[in-house]
Amino acid sequence: MRVLGIDCGSERTGWGIVESDGRRHCVLSHGVISTTPRDPLQTRLARIASGVREVIRQHCPDAAAVEEVFYSQNVKTALKLAHVRGVVLLAIAEAGVKFGEYSPLEVKMSVVGYGRAEKHQVQLMVRTLTGAGIGSEDAADAVAVAICHANHAHAGVA
Repeated sequence: MRVLGIDCGSERTGWGIVESDGRRHCVLSHGVISTTPRDPLQTRLARIASGVREVIRQHCPDAAAVEEVFYSQNVKTALKLAHVRGVVLLAIAEAGVKFGEYSPLEVKMSVVGYGRAEKHQVQLMVRTLTGAGIGSEDAADAVAVAICHANHAHAGVA
């Protein structure tokens, strides 16, 4: 199963493509869709949607996974993140790709085994599980989301 994982962000949206049989996970590609904070939100959203469409076109995933919006102290930040998730989910739906949504806690539990894991622990486990060194936290988080979906899909939970 080829899974696209996405870690949404209004400045940096990480993505990762993982090939998985449910036990072994191989990172095929990963990256970050970057936007300029000075640009209007609608311009940034269009760039993110275009980037996700291009990743889907290039890698033809069987499934996609996105983190759910988590509660944030800053309402404006949470709203921007919700907008980003909206355009990402739209791009996935337009491509006809099945997708799953997972809380940050579920992703960390699935990959690290501990729901309160720190970012560096997620990166370390992604490297351990895949053998791939991913320098970007955003891309590593996206790969973790893809692994979480692969684990759930092969367990019959997704």
